[in-house]
Formats: sequence, C-alpha cells, structure tokens
Amino acid sequence: MHVVATAGHVDHGKSTLVRALTGMEPDRWAEERRRGMTIDLGYAWTRLPSGETISFVDVPGHARFLGNMLAGIGPAPAVLVVVAADEGWRQQSTEHLAAVEALRLRHGLLAVTRSDLADPGPATEEALRRIASSSLGQVPAVQVSGATGAGLDELRSALDALVARLPAPDPAAAVRLWVDRAFTVRGAGTVVTGTLAAGTLRVDDVLSLRGRDVRVRGLQSLGEPHEHVTATARVAVNLRGVELDEVGRGDALLSPGSWRPSALVDVRLDPGDRLPAELTLHAGTAAVPTRVRPLDGDVARLSLAHPLPLAVGERLLLRDPGDGRIVGLSVLDTAPERLRRRGDARRRAEALRQGPEQPQDVLERRGFVPAGSLAADGVEAGGWLVARSRWAQWQEALRAACLEHQRAEPLSPGLPEGAAAAALGLPDPEVVAPLAAATGLERGSGRVRTAGWRPSLGAAEEAVRRIEDRLRNSAFDAPDLDELRSAGLGPRELAAAATAGRLLRLPGEVLLLPDGPARAMRVLAGLPQPFTVSQARTALGSSRRVVVPLLEHLDGRGWTKRAPDSSRTVRRP
Repeated sequence: MHVVATAGHVDHGKSTLVRALTGMEPDRWAEERRRGMTIDLGYAWTRLPSGETISFVDVPGHARFLGNMLAGIGPAPAVLVVVAADEGWRQQSTEHLAAVEALRLRHGLLAVTRSDLADPGPATEEALRRIASSSLGQVPAVQVSGATGAGLDELRSALDALVARLPAPDPAAAVRLWVDRAFTVRGAGTVVTGTLAAGTLRVDDVLSLRGRDVRVRGLQSLGEPHEHVTATARVAVNLRGVELDEVGRGDALLSPGSWRPSALVDVRLDPGDRLPAELTLHAGTAAVPTRVRPLDGDVARLSLAHPLPLAVGERLLLRDPGDGRIVGLSVLDTAPERLRRRGDARRRAEALRQGPEQPQDVLERRGFVPAGSLAADGVEAGGWLVARSRWAQWQEALRAACLEHQRAEPLSPGLPEGAAAAALGLPDPEVVAPLAAATGLERGSGRVRTAGWRPSLGAAEEAVRRIEDRLRNSAFDAPDLDELRSAGLGPRELAAAATAGRLLRLPGEVLLLPDGPARAMRVLAGLPQPFTVSQARTALGSSRRVVVPLLEHLDGRGWTKRAPDSSRTVRRP
C-alpha cells in the first residue's frame, strides 16, 4: 500500500476528487457534509491500474484547520497538490506548500480540478511555477474534473507513476505510529488509527504508549482484519486494556526500548525572519507548545511542553499560532547536554554545525559537511558524494537487480526506483537516476530497466491478440469483465498490455486499440453538434459501458467539450 496526503486551498475540490477516485466518502462528520467543507482528516483508498493500492489522507483546506492539515501531511511520504482551474493559486495553497517545503517532501503531483468550469492552462502554469521552487521541484500535472470524471484515468496513471517512485520502507525498522484518530468499537474497546511509515505491526505485539506497555489485540487495514501489517500502510490498532481518554491524536505507539522521548531538543532552523519565543512544534500528528532558545545563528534549543519520540535528522516544523507562519527544522540532538556556563550556547552551536564524522564511502549532502571534507575522487550523484569503488559496486548491483526483476516479473514495466534504492541500500532514491544513466539503463515512469527491454505478456499473449483481432473488426466492441477474467486477464496483465502500447485501458477495464479514440472522433465529427451520449452510442455501435469512459477520455484530451447537460461538441475533428 502507498499513502498520499492531499494539499490545497479550501473548496478547491480535494474531497470531491478523492471521492471520484475511490468511490468513498472522506468527510466523516455530518457537519462536514452539511457545510460542504472538510474540517478534520478524512481517509479513503482505491486500487490503481497497476494493481497497487493507494490510500488518501484528505486534509482540510481552511486556514482555521491548519493544525489538522499538518497532522495529516506530517506522516505521509507524498502529496497530491490540488488547485482549482476557476480560482487558481490562493492563500492556503501557499500555506500548504510552505508546510510541504518545511518537511522537505520530495514526491508530489499536481491536480488542477474543476477544469470543466474554466480553462485550466493559467492555473496549471502558475501552480507548476510555485511548486518548482519548493522541495517537490518539477512535478507532473493532470487537469481533471471530479464532477464529470474527465481526466480521472490520466490522474490514476500519474498516481501509479508517483507511487512507483516512492522509496521502499524498512519492514524491520522500529515502529513509531503517530495516532491521528482514537475511538471505541462496541465489544472490542479502544481503537487508534495512523499511517505506519516503517516497521511491522503484529497481533499480540507489546508497544509503548505514554511510557507504559500496551498489547495489540487486533489489526485492520483498509477495512480488513490482518495478523500483521507492514509499512507503508494505513492501519487501525485495537489496544487491550486502554481507555479512550488515555490515548488521542498526537500520541505515538512505539517499539519498546527503541525510542527515547525527549522534551529538550537541539535543532537547525531553516533561514527566515526572527521567531517569537513561544511556538507550536508539529511532529507527526502531534502539536506541542514549545519555547525556542536561539543558541547561535541557525541553531536553537527547543523546550517542549511534553516529551516526544524524535529522531536525529528528521524534518519537523514550527508554527506561529498567531500569524500561521511556518518554519522548517532538522533535528540535531534529542538528548542534549545542559548549558551551564557563559558561552556554552555558542560552543554548543559550533559543535553541532560540525556534525557527525562522515562515512568513508558516502558523504552527507553538500552544505551539511565541514569545509574540506569532500573526497576529491568521489562521484557526485543526487546531491551526494560517493567513493568511486562504491559507485562501481552499485552499478553492477543495479544491473543485476533489473535483470532479476525482469526475470521474476515479466509483466512489469521495470524495477521501481524506490525498490532499487532499497535493494542497493542507497542513501537516497535521488541517486537512482544518475546511477542508472551511468550504468546504461533506461528510466521511465519511475522505473528502471535494461536498454530495449519491454514487458512480456507471456501466457496472456494469445488472449491479448484475440482482443486486438476483435477490435480491428469492431472497434468499440470491448470485452466485459467476465470475458476478461475467463481469458485470464487481470489488472497486471492488462497494465502490461497497456504499457506495451498494445491496448488502451479506460476506467472500468474498458479496452480499445490505441487508435480507438481517433477512430471514434472520425465518427463523432459527422454527427450533428452537439450530440448526446445516446447518439454517440448509436453511431459507434457500442454500449453505454464503453461510450461513457471513452467520451470522458476524449474530454480529458480536449478533443470534445462537455456541456452542463452532458452533451458534447467535437473540438478537434
């Protein structure tokens, strides 16, 4: 499973988009549905064309609920930025992007919603320009309408490419599950939910909660019970012997002995204006009143109202409750020594700037290493310096990993970059791209493969060939789901056929030849304009099951224009 948080201004269609993608209602409270505005975090999930499952954390866009938004985006590894075509970039768009930048999130996607109400071009251009200046950098953009469904298939494909780029989590890592919801289930007791970013949870595990041991009574993920759940995942944990008033948002379930909660933390602040002394620290889903003591320059000491389980190197953010200003920071020390003498603060800051001793083969990113420590014979890749001997080992290992993946997964379009980074033990997924280039491998859609390699349909080849022959004779006579299942064609086989350019895959597993849309346009251009779905169905000699997603696909390409009454007009003959 992959987890993606939304971000964007209030009323720009985040929840509508999640609802259209998943068929689930992310707004949990009656007040939210009555007001048509998300107040708290919402959750929904669906399966992507590749077969991967994606879970959305839908966040509120209103300025009054920025704290809730930060609780949702904090544990998420990727973000779907939403901007409305008819309103463009707005105030909360800026505030949410500031939070993304403060957390240094690097994986994202832009969805320009309500593209049926206005030309999405200007909003897309401005949003891409603003996002490019953040830690997300250049991101793909999809123009979509949650109301009409136009562009949803393109968005699903873009989400597939996004999650393929995400780094693989460590299933053996210590658990730190930030709680975002707590409630009671009749007959089961207290249940908490959260995003499991690393590690594995098992039924009967003993975890630490507020300094005491608690036992996992049961686990659910995506509404189904499990004996164990491995990151990344949305998970519900039934806790034995815990009352509802003993746990809530901002608490964390921890692997015992693996975390040392601290109320005193030394940090490096991102550049910015002078900060007030009293701020709120946001870590995971927690929001803790914090006092800031500058040590020297950009190094400061934080005194938290209560301890949090933090890790050296992780990104957190400080928020000024007064004006909403957000400042990012990196954790330098979670168990700092006390400052007793005059000059201790300056000396402490200087020591922290020197940082830990650097490994011999992989050095820290430029800007975080002492002057003169860069190896003269290192290879620079993705902001890292790597010893040439290690670089050569990684090249050999990456080629071998690609070959093994292609042998084991002939339907796959390539080894996901996140999986490649995990298999090689790379310090950062950003190293994969220059490493693949140096190794002579191909990259595309977040995957790596040997030059010239394409997915093999294997046992599915004959079934795909029969569909191709059928569509050549009757372009819009697409097989239904029962026929596909009988032929042994599931989501993975169909995704491989689409990736290979053999078939065009529309929502609802509607399959056409790649030139199907062009053939449809030649027919539709001959109809009286505008035309209805029924007229298009008759002219194409097909069913509503096929024609509706086909017309939505043409809308998304800009070849047809949909009117409020659902009639269409051909825009490009």
